[in-house]
This record gives sequence, structure tokens and C-alpha cells, in this order.
Amino acid sequence: MSKGRAEAAAGAPGILLRYLQEQNRPYSAQDVFGNLQREHGLGKAAVVKALEQLAQQGKIKEKTYGKQKIYFADQDQFDMVSDADLQGLDAKIVALTANVQSLQQSCRHMEAELKELTSALTTPEMQKEIQELKKECAGYTERLKNIKAATNHVTPEEKEQVYRERQRYCKEWRKRKRMVSVWELQAGPEKCQPPEKQLPPITDLSGSAEYFPSEKEWFCFSAGNRAV
Repeated sequence: MSKGRAEAAAGAPGILLRYLQEQNRPYSAQDVFGNLQREHGLGKAAVVKALEQLAQQGKIKEKTYGKQKIYFADQDQFDMVSDADLQGLDAKIVALTANVQSLQQSCRHMEAELKELTSALTTPEMQKEIQELKKECAGYTERLKNIKAATNHVTPEEKEQVYRERQRYCKEWRKRKRMVSVWELQAGPEKCQPPEKQLPPITDLSGSAEYFPSEKEWFCFSAGNRAV
């Protein structure tokens, strides 16, 4: 055993007696060892030996529960507590509990405020974002100015006419597609393939047989890319 450990073991009874009297609650030897090991450097064997010594001397009380022994301070050394004193202690506990809850709530508010401030933009970041937004607004303003200054606007009548034509052609296209489908079923797949020279030119870049221009594509094509 090292010199420091030996000195700690020699002073263990006094340390444990003072600890049990201050806490005034029951502890097992393992509990006392875990609570005082880091602060006083006591070994478990020294703690067990000191507790047994104090119990034999009558300075502390010992109770056995199964295979475990519980140690606590001798209650005869403490003054008797009256009902008024107990009520005063209860009132003090209630007041301290309310104070703790108030402090905890204040801490939560401050933590939320700190989180909000931490996630907010700094002044340089805000200034940079303002400059970018001003630049973006200037671009939109210039674009709107050019659109208003254009002379090739599409009138509402022309726009409506384009939409009506598209609907008419869509209806005709679906009608002919159904006719071709019926003809393919009646003629059979081997007779449905026309010679290569008879195939129409491919105008559908998407390669889909279901392709038909959308309203926007049809309108842009019919309006000749004029401003709307």
C-alpha cells in the first residue's frame, strides 16, 4: 500500500463519520465508496473496514437487509424536531422548489433566445444579402421595362384564337389515333408497317408516340415568339 493510500485509510473513520452525519441518510458500503472515492482516494476495503469499526464503536448504526448492510448516523445525537420545525422545513422546501422551477424556466428562455441569435444572419451577411436582392430586383425591373416597351405584343383575341386552334387539332389528332389503332387491330401487326419511303418525317424530338405539344409550346409556335 502506498503512503498516500495508507494515510487515507487511517483517516477513513473520521471522514466517513462526518459524511454520514452531514448527509443523515442510509448508505451501503458501495454507495459510500462510490461517493468518496474521487474526493478522498479511499479504497473499498478501507471503506468497509472503517464502517464496521464505527458500527462496533456505536458511533453509527448498522442494519442488515439480506446480504447487504446499511449504515447511517445515530439519530440519538440529533435534537428532536417539533411539528412546527417540520412545517417550517416543508415551507422552505416548497419555496426553494418554486425558485428552482423559475430559474429553470428563465434558463430555457435564454437558451431559446441564444439559439435564435446564433442562427440569425450577422450584419455583414445581411448587408451582402441585401445587395444581392437589390441586384436581382434591378434585373427584374429591366426585364419588365423591355417587355413593356415591346411592340409585338399578342392581343387577347389572338391568344384565344391560338388556344381554340390547339384544342381543335388535339381533338382531330386523338380521333385519327383511335382510327389507326382500330385499323392495326383489324389488319394485324405484319401489315401495319408501311415502306420506309412512306414514313412521315420525324418531328417529335421526345420519341414518344403519345407526344403532342403542350399549350405553352403550341402558343409559342403559333404566336411566332411574340411577347404576351
